[in-house]
Amino acid sequence: MERLATAWAIFQGLLLEALPFLLIGVAIASLARWLAPGGGWLRKLPRHALLGPLTGAALGFALPACECGNVPVARRLLAGGAPLGTALGFLFAAPVLNPIVLASTWAAFPNQPWLLAARPGGALLLSLLLASVLRLLPEAHLLAPALLEERRLSQPLAEVGLLERRSGLVGTVSPPPLPVQPSRPPLQEVLEHGSREFLDLAALLVLGCAIAATVQTLLPRSWLLAVGGAPTLSVLSLMLLAVVVSVCSSVDAFLALGFAAQITPGALLAFLVLGPVVDLKLLGLFRVLFQPRAIALTAAAAGVAVLVLGQWVNLLLL
Repeated sequence: MERLATAWAIFQGLLLEALPFLLIGVAIASLARWLAPGGGWLRKLPRHALLGPLTGAALGFALPACECGNVPVARRLLAGGAPLGTALGFLFAAPVLNPIVLASTWAAFPNQPWLLAARPGGALLLSLLLASVLRLLPEAHLLAPALLEERRLSQPLAEVGLLERRSGLVGTVSPPPLPVQPSRPPLQEVLEHGSREFLDLAALLVLGCAIAATVQTLLPRSWLLAVGGAPTLSVLSLMLLAVVVSVCSSVDAFLALGFAAQITPGALLAFLVLGPVVDLKLLGLFRVLFQPRAIALTAAAAGVAVLVLGQWVNLLLL
């Protein structure tokens, strides 16, 4: 009974912490859909392999949302036809590269300047790596089917044929139709679409929080922190802890402050870099963006990269 009460308390904490940011993300995505229904500006974002993800990461500075809020915004970017690298750069970097998270990291660790530079730097490098790895997959094998269909509908006919748009029409695309400026959808329609999106994402969030709360209850943090002084095991244990606790990136620095003195510097950085990209609640939310193989590839690539980063930091600072 005590474990059930603990799991329920953890579940409530995770859900109440994440829901406001999820609502902010859906509101931003809905506002973008209403103000720019055609998404023409999204297709003008850089497509360069390096500049694209960097541009997406820079968008995080203007959007004060954690990783949960970034999912609906990234989905809107992809559905509107934004370059894949730019949208992925935003998805993976913005949870750390935003004013709220940077300020909370500074407030928690004002006397560790290396961490104030290493966390955003590590997040940026990880986002570039993940964007590069995922771009190796064809979009048909990367994006969720519903998102892929929306994305194809937003592409110009010169790039995506009628059959690929799943319109059911057979014929040529020459001569191309005259460009039509999309009309702004009614506000009620936008609100209804946003409400459905929020409920769909909230259902996935509830499932992810329930799984995270259950695993946290069955796997005490003390077990993971017991190896905090070992250079390699500390990094691995804190990576696992970051995935399990699934705490929001806006407050994870204050959680890390409670055990920072017991672990290696590389393990501390690994906790703060991996959590905003891969945790149990996020793996559920990613289902609206990616196919299962892409989610598994994201988790594996992020895990290997953060392990190497943590080991490298330990070699430098220990």
